[in-house]
This record gives sequence, C-alpha cells and structure tokens, in this order.
Amino acid sequence: MKLCSYLINGNASYGLVTDKGIVDLAPRLPEKTLRAFLAAGDLTRAEAFLGEPADFAFDAVAHLPVIPDPDKIICVGLNYHAHVEETGRQETVNPVLFARYAGSQIGHGQPLIRPKESIEFDYEGELAVIIGKEGRRIPEAEALSHVAGYACYNDGSVRDWQKHTHQFMPGKTFAGTGGFGPFMVTADEIPDPTKLHLQTRLNGQVVQDTDVSLLITSIPKLIAYCSTILPLLPGDVIVSGTPGGVGARRTPPLFMRDGDVCEVEISGIGTLANPVRDEV
Repeated sequence: MKLCSYLINGNASYGLVTDKGIVDLAPRLPEKTLRAFLAAGDLTRAEAFLGEPADFAFDAVAHLPVIPDPDKIICVGLNYHAHVEETGRQETVNPVLFARYAGSQIGHGQPLIRPKESIEFDYEGELAVIIGKEGRRIPEAEALSHVAGYACYNDGSVRDWQKHTHQFMPGKTFAGTGGFGPFMVTADEIPDPTKLHLQTRLNGQVVQDTDVSLLITSIPKLIAYCSTILPLLPGDVIVSGTPGGVGARRTPPLFMRDGDVCEVEISGIGTLANPVRDEV
C-alpha cells in the first residue's frame, strides 16, 4: 500500500494512494492522522478501501510531509563510502546522527525554500525509514519488523550555516528545507530495502546515483542503535544518509537556486519532486 498525508480544502487528512487517486481514510477510520493510524497497529485495515473510488486526484491535494508530526526525526550523516570520501572525513565505527525538526519539512510538490541567509543550498537524496511498532533496544535481527514503510527524502542542507560549527544542526533545520514524500510504501512491499536504487536529479541532471546496499551502517543496525538511545515510536523517521555527489563537493560547486526542480527517485517507491524558491 501507499499512504500519504495532505491538505484538502484547508483540512489535514491522510489516505491511500491508488492508480485512480487518493482514497481519504480520515472519514473512514477512527484515527485522524497517519501517525495515529500507524500507532494503532494493523495496517491491513486500510486494505478494505483499496477498491473504493478515489476521493481526490493525486495532484488535487496539497501534499504534506508523509508524517507531518513525528515524535522524532533522526538523520544519519556520512553513511555511504562515496560521500565519506568526497568530504575528506574518516569512517566511524558508530553512525553519525543528528536531528531534524518537523517544522523544517515540506511535502511533495511544495517548494524547498532557500533562506535569505544562504547562497549554498544543497540537495541530499535519501531513503527514509518510517517506524511502525514501538521498541527499545531492538535486536538487529528483529529491526525490520518494526518498520511500517519507506519513503523518499531530500535532506536539503544550508551548507554555509552547516559550516558555522562542527555541529550539523544549524544547516539542517531551516524552515522548508526538508522534502519528505510523495508517500510511504508499506514494508510488506519492500521486504529487502538493500535492493532499492536511489537517484537524485537537479533540473533533470542526475547528480546522485546509488544502491541502498552500499550503506555503511545498514537499516537494521541503525534501528538497533537508535533504539538503544531512546524508544522508537510509531511515526518516527530515520533518514538513512545521502550518497556521494552532493553539490558542495563538486567542482565547481552545484547549489540549488530559485526556479530549480529537485527530484529524489527510489525504485519501488516513487519520485519526490520539489521546486526551489528563494525566501521572500
């Protein structure tokens, strides 16, 4: 199944994405948000509505981040060998983690905002892992059973602010810089995320291209590690890391500008597309 969150007539909702459009689930189920639906368990309840007529065309809604209100967004840095090499850093035994905030995210089709303070707005295509079952100190062998689904993510990075200190947070949480969508594909359709292929395109030009199997710290290991720190909750998001090819490490650098369109496509999931706009 494909599940998304959106605004329709100014009201937030969530629904099933089918070939015909979106089947609105909020009026059909007790839970009124996708996060609450994941927390209630038994995603198969939504399957009963797969054959119903679509309530909206997919492009007729204003898409929200897949999970608009996660308890936490844990991002992973330096998790592909090629990205580590292009940054000149050393691989670490344990994953490099930093946090994003829900208010920094936007949905599919919504503009990525280059802030007034930056001339170095970079793309980072990534696979997002959405937690479906709560757990603490989750064994690696059981980790994938805690995953509700997967989505595309663009961890838009304000590099000039990221370089202010050795901490990543200033460059990773500007409003409107993180694209998350267009929907989540439930984990039953992706039994092995290492088989996925990720590609980022800027104005149609391929700028990142990788297999998810090349992650340094695998998704099960990330879940096990993060859940040791604090419980993972339904709707939590782990953004698993970006491959090589980021704009800041190109010669000359390639940053996103007003009028650009950035796409993150992951096989078996879909394509997250966002225009880029300067903050006004």
